Amino acid sequence: MKKFSVVVPVYNVEAYLDDCLRSLQAQRYADYEVVCVNDGSTDGSRAKLAEWAARYPQMRIVDRENGGLSAARNSGTDVAEGEYIVYVDSDDWVAPDMLEKLAAAADGTDIVCYACRRTDNEQTDRLEAEEAKGWDYYCRHALEARVVPFVCVWQRAYRREFLNNNQLRFREGILHEDNQFTPRVCVVAGSVRVLPDVLYYYRVREGSIMTTRGMRSKESLVLIGNELSELFGMMEGIDRTVVYQALTHIYQMAFSDNTREEDRHLLRLLDWKAYRRASRTKARHRVNYMAMRISPQVFRLVNRH
Repeated sequence: MKKFSVVVPVYNVEAYLDDCLRSLQAQRYADYEVVCVNDGSTDGSRAKLAEWAARYPQMRIVDRENGGLSAARNSGTDVAEGEYIVYVDSDDWVAPDMLEKLAAAADGTDIVCYACRRTDNEQTDRLEAEEAKGWDYYCRHALEARVVPFVCVWQRAYRREFLNNNQLRFREGILHEDNQFTPRVCVVAGSVRVLPDVLYYYRVREGSIMTTRGMRSKESLVLIGNELSELFGMMEGIDRTVVYQALTHIYQMAFSDNTREEDRHLLRLLDWKAYRRASRTKARHRVNYMAMRISPQVFRLVNRH
């Protein structure tokens, strides 16, 4: 069994793919595989993958019909053979000592985290070395102002057996799937280790999912809010305060800058029963629930900063 499986979803990224794969080929650590999932690309990405595979024995290609980022990650996860899975977006790249440093730290830990750098402004999240249980780690850091959003899955390595035993996969058919994935992973993780090293380089580009704010994006956020409300509303024995603050932030993004018709459409998607249950933790959360019940305009006023 390989130590690492690097899962790289690929969809119409011909212009960026060389940078990504070159950084993986340059790794100083040899015990790994690269699983490139071609998610029905219509540009030259598939041909470029074939060129790389011909000279890069640690790389293999999985072809599938276009199903989105979640589906591509799931396909790669399902065929991965490594002890740990690392997700790398195909328009980003990694440090040459990434896997070497992860190997030194990944001694059965469920999740290993590392710092990332934005390549548009060279800003970096400064992390401190830390070991914690998954939910303690989430509650401590999920609401921090960061250069790279806390939920992004490509700033962590995950023990594959841990993912499989807990049936942790990405929800398909939505955007912002990391917002749904990361809290669910953290709440069941027995151990998390944080490395302060900058090991991942995130490319900001127009048209990426993280810069998308259309109606499909907002519909996805409401659906994610529904799922998190339902899941954590049923859980006992954990502090749910932080995840409900994160839930409010999700609704703030979903209901920002909408027309009245767009608000009405999103309200029809909202699971009021789950949201009400989620609002019981703190008075502030109950206020947010009542404000949304009156109207999204009132909700926006209550949460104006």
